[in-house]
Amino acid sequence: MSLQEQKRARARMGKQERRNALIAYSFLAPNFLGFAIFTLVPVICAIALSLCEWNGGDVSKLRFVGLQNYGTIFNVNKVAEKGIGYFFSRVDLGIALKNTVFYTLITVPLTIVCALALAMLLNKARGAVAYRTIFFFPYVASMVAICVCWSFMLMKDGPINQLIMGLGIPFNKSWTADSNMAIWSIILVSVWRNMGYYMVIYLAALQGVPQELLEAATVDGAGKWKQFLHVTLPQLKPTTFFVSVMMIISCFKIYDVVAIMTDGGPGRSTKMLVTYIYDEAFIKVRYGQASAISMVLLVIVLLVTILQFRSEKKFSND
Repeated sequence: MSLQEQKRARARMGKQERRNALIAYSFLAPNFLGFAIFTLVPVICAIALSLCEWNGGDVSKLRFVGLQNYGTIFNVNKVAEKGIGYFFSRVDLGIALKNTVFYTLITVPLTIVCALALAMLLNKARGAVAYRTIFFFPYVASMVAICVCWSFMLMKDGPINQLIMGLGIPFNKSWTADSNMAIWSIILVSVWRNMGYYMVIYLAALQGVPQELLEAATVDGAGKWKQFLHVTLPQLKPTTFFVSVMMIISCFKIYDVVAIMTDGGPGRSTKMLVTYIYDEAFIKVRYGQASAISMVLLVIVLLVTILQFRSEKKFSND
């Protein structure tokens, strides 16, 4: 092939590559535009707004205040004077953070255990399709309807308390009206609603567990429990990692259940980070401070996710 023919061939290949790249970019463009308009730009605006003071209305009243909003939400002066205990017992951000972390630490493992238990029970059971639909239905049902129904069931004379007292335990308080039980009512509803969704994910993962490993374990004399611990559970590690990451992010963003059932009360016993953001932005109309709290939430979720990925990589290497 002559030099001129080689140049023509390279030119044709270059045109084809550019054409393929343009086709690929055309498919990516709608998703990228949606991400840029509805996620990237709002995040950048929130970062900028967290450094400003603005109570809505006229944009000309927007005033740059630097890190003042962060100092206000952390109540730096009082915390420096009275110690970190003051932050978690009196400062709104500290109380919201403490409630959110407590809710996450209880909800995530409970949901994973319930979802995995349901998946194991329904994996090869008769009528499994019907049961899967029943358990998955709460996840797609109206959250308002779910919370209203559970609020009635958790009332002082509701069926849940009747069942508890039927077991001989004296308990006649409304769960959502008691400062100690309100957060447990939120946890109960969240676990009940979400376990069906994660059950489906575990069911899909169980289909991928090699039968040869289970058969080999049976030949070696392992019972069902040892097969689960030493064969099934390790095979489900990637799924459990995915579920835990998604659940932790979801728990830190909890809002709807709290807003419908307790509205952050009684007192501040169920105030979460997102409900705190809502109150600051739309009740007290302090957009700068609300944006600062949003940035704190973003950093927390980002750090937790990075730690999870690093721990997963470490365990995989081990």
